[in-house]
Amino acid sequence: MTIGVVGTGRFGKFWAELLAEQHTVVTYNRSEREVPAGCRSVSLDEMSSCDAVFLCVAISSVVPVLRQLAPHLRAGSVVLDTCSVKVYPTRAMREILPENVECIGTHPMFGPDSARNGVSGLPLVFAPVRCSVGTADLWRNEFKAMGLSVSDLEPEEHDREAAYTQGVTHFVGRVLADMALAESEIATVGYRQLLAVMEQTCNDPYQLFEDLQRFNPYTTEMRQKLQQSLNRLLESLESRLDIES
Repeated sequence: MTIGVVGTGRFGKFWAELLAEQHTVVTYNRSEREVPAGCRSVSLDEMSSCDAVFLCVAISSVVPVLRQLAPHLRAGSVVLDTCSVKVYPTRAMREILPENVECIGTHPMFGPDSARNGVSGLPLVFAPVRCSVGTADLWRNEFKAMGLSVSDLEPEEHDREAAYTQGVTHFVGRVLADMALAESEIATVGYRQLLAVMEQTCNDPYQLFEDLQRFNPYTTEMRQKLQQSLNRLLESLESRLDIES
């Protein structure tokens, strides 16, 4: 199978190299980047030869990239996005891609840092958007053969859960970075875990953090609840401290 990867930033490079262990992989990036190991860089027009194309671009770039890519796709091919939100890109694929091109939403719930020791057992969300049962089964089995734990979720369900499971994590990681937390000789295990969260989230581009907050329809509610909880805790603590003093 020949697979195309559009976008060879930090995650795209990692994903292309992972796929290249089992398949022929060609890549395209709008700006000049190092070609992932085991892959070949091609023009957008040459993506027409691919059986499948993965979008590994920023969430905010999905629509313009799909519009660029759509005229170059052959009938019967499949496009799979890898965005950290699912409602926005799956809707865009349905609306922009030709009817004779299949599309599947995916979210690999890991990246180069969390998968540094391999991807076996790591989760991947799978959301068939517009494809045959055979195509969906083929890709489910493909991901399982990579050792991934595949979960079928509707885009809305994914975004509702990810607003907390991922959105909170990235938000807290950025808050900790803003506080400039640093290593300490007397660090507890819990503190080291906080540093790990900060490092992992802040290794990702700030654009990802911003896009997670902008394009997930449930993150506004998450931020409100986070703010309310912080306010309640601070008010409770300050009132108790006032009484004790």
